[in-house]
Amino acid sequence: MRRVMSLPPKKNSWLRLWQDETAVQIVEFALSLPLLVLFMVGIFDFSNAVTLKQKLTNAAREGARAAAADPASDLASVPAGNQPASVNDAWQVVDNYLLAENVNDCGLSGVTPTQGTGLIWTATATGSGCPGTGITLTINRGCITPQTQGTSMDVIDTCVTLQYPYKWYFNNVSSLVGGSFTGPTSITTTATSFNEN
Repeated sequence: MRRVMSLPPKKNSWLRLWQDETAVQIVEFALSLPLLVLFMVGIFDFSNAVTLKQKLTNAAREGARAAAADPASDLASVPAGNQPASVNDAWQVVDNYLLAENVNDCGLSGVTPTQGTGLIWTATATGSGCPGTGITLTINRGCITPQTQGTSMDVIDTCVTLQYPYKWYFNNVSSLVGGSFTGPTSITTTATSFNEN
């Protein structure tokens, strides 16, 4: 007859507990959850930034087209404190496009563009709960683009630039897992259209 050696009851229960794998999934989930949250917030945050950039690009493009289609004769004599009809058209088209796309225009409709140097008008709006430094709309009716088709020449275009603040949520989440992310604080887009008149 053989004798079977057994561990004392206390050591036997510890050994059984040590070999038990029922709680491993909970530990693995607890370790991977912060990374999953980081990836999910990153996906949503970057897709929101790309979507906003596309809307701003479309608004700038529509504004540039509106101004470029207007005659340039209104640029010859502009009374101080006023803007030409072509600049006003571009400014209103951009503002209406932003509102139609449910983008906060930061109160751009209540701001009048002011003339800088040359044929450049700029409007900055910070109202209506606008994040950061606000939206800046720049309309340049004398934007020069070099063209090379056989010979070199300069083409006078209309350039519309939009600079819009963007708040990243990815930075808050990445700091929870010990990382840091510093994205751009604003999204800038420019559209150019050939002056037709």
